[in-house]
Formats: sequence, C-alpha cells, structure tokens
Amino acid sequence: MAVSIRPAAAPDAPLILAFIRELAEYERLLHVVRTTLADVEAMLFAPHPRAFCDIAEVDGEPVGFAFWFYNLSTFEGRHGLYLEDLYVRPAARGQGAGKALLAHLAARCLREGLARMEWAVLDWNAPAIAVYDALGASAKTEWITRQLTGEALERLAGGAAGE
Repeated sequence: MAVSIRPAAAPDAPLILAFIRELAEYERLLHVVRTTLADVEAMLFAPHPRAFCDIAEVDGEPVGFAFWFYNLSTFEGRHGLYLEDLYVRPAARGQGAGKALLAHLAARCLREGLARMEWAVLDWNAPAIAVYDALGASAKTEWITRQLTGEALERLAGGAAGE
C-alpha cells in the first residue's frame, strides 16, 4: 500500500464535502453542519482562497483530507498553519494516511518558514490524542478557546454600527 498526498482540485469538492460530513458524524456533530457544496467550492477554489485542502490517497483511492488555513503569531512575528479538519476514513486508519497528512503539513511549515502548526482535538477522542502525543504535539491546556456565533455575534457587531 502506498500513501500519497496531493492538493485538492475543484473536482474534489463533492469528496471534500463528504469527508466533512463523515468527520462531523464521527465527532457527533453532524447536526451542526451547514456547509454546502457551493461553500466548499467558494472556500477552496475561489480566485483568492482563504483555506486549503490536501487529499490523502492509498493506492490511488482517496481516504482522507486535511483542511487548513494560515494563521499568525504576533509573539513569534510569523505566520503559522491552523489545521481545521483532519480525517481518515475508518477502513483506511492504521495505514499511515493521517500521519502522512500531518507530515506533509509539517514540511510545508518548514519550507515556508512558518512558526507552528496548531489544531484542536475533542477531549474525548483518545485515539487521536494518542497519535498526537506520539508525534510530540503538546496540549495547550492553559488556553481556553472562545467562540462567538449567532445572536451573540450579532449583538456584539451591533455595537459597532456605523463602522
């Protein structure tokens, strides 16, 4: 079995949407997925995309993906890479596709002089945490991620009227 990584192309949009939905189902979050095929196409394949995707293949068959974007660190004075989604189909797990996707992104970080690669993992996902620990990834336990969505986002934005 040979694992290869390639950048996603526009014809991959339906596959990427399927991966997103499969990941959400695994994470017990399918009920919150609103992403459409048009959204995937706009995020990844617009004239100036703000997100990127790599596809893992085993013997030429797509088995997983990494969906990522650039972030930055003002403390480091450099950009970094944020891995939004990493997913490998269950039947293909244990064949090295996930590690190959992570290694591919790590190599991109080094090649582009990026300060770091970051991602989040659900606290109950022990198999993924074990893989990340084995790779030497550290947990940022002193940081708590915060999020504004829906009405709270609208309410805060309302205070900036006239900008």
